[in-house]
Order: sequence, then structure tokens, then C-alpha cells
Amino acid sequence: MEDEVDRLVEAWGRERPDLDLAPMEVLSRVSRLAHHLDVARRAAFTDHGIEPWEFDVLAALRRAGAPYQLSPGRLLRETLVTSGTMTNRVDRLVARALVERLPDPSDRRGVLVRLTDQGRATVDGALAALLELERPLLAPLAAKERQQLAALLRRLALSVERP
Repeated sequence: MEDEVDRLVEAWGRERPDLDLAPMEVLSRVSRLAHHLDVARRAAFTDHGIEPWEFDVLAALRRAGAPYQLSPGRLLRETLVTSGTMTNRVDRLVARALVERLPDPSDRRGVLVRLTDQGRATVDGALAALLELERPLLAPLAAKERQQLAALLRRLALSVERP
């Protein structure tokens, strides 16, 4: 069975036989799967009235566990954005009543960002919807194959994410 990447690699092999196209066989498929995942994510989030960046912030707070709050610095590390971007994002989420800012009891000048009940319901619904849309993407693989793929992708991700 051939897919579009097989056809691309074959064409490049014909046109550039001097190149090792092995990376393309893996990473072009990863890129195409990422596109399908992005479509699923946007659909799940749109159905819950949020943008992907909003989900990222809300999900970081939800994963923190009760009382679902983090410092802005910790949110920066969790979501990999700049301080200015995070301030803007928190402002917008506060305006939508999805999060609230509270004084940090351990730092008089600091604040904590806490998920509201509405924010928690929103992120919980969006996550459930996302998983329902992601499941069919993995359906062709048996459970053991999914575990193997996850292990291989973890190893690959760690090799590029470590300094």
C-alpha cells in the first residue's frame, strides 16, 4: 500500500538520486499527521469556544491539580511563551472569566493565576472532545503498536528537545 509520501520520495529519488531521502520518509509523515491533528484540535476547541492557545493555558492550570493555580512564571515554562505574551493571554482569559488573578500568599508582589469553575468545565469538555477526535487517527494501530510508536517518538523528541 502506497501513500502520498511514498510518491513524493519516489519522485525526489528520480530527480535527486544523489540525496539520502530517508528522513523524508519519516518526517514528512509526521508533518502530515500533525496537520490532521491540528484540524482535530481546532474542531474540538472551536466546539468549546476556545482557541488552541487558550486550551494550552487552561490545560496547564488544570494539570496542576486542585486548586488549579500557577504563578505566571510557571505558566511561562508550561506553555513556552514570552512574559509579554503570557500577560496578554491571562488578561484575555480573565476577561472571559475562565481564569482569575489572586495575590500570591508567599510573595506580596506576586500573583497566582487560578482556573475558574467555568474555565475548568471548558477545558475538561475540550479535552474530552479532543480525545474523541484523536482516537480515530490511531485506530489503524493495535495497542502494542501505539505503545511502540509512542516510545519511538518519545526518544526522537527527547533527542531534539534536550539542550
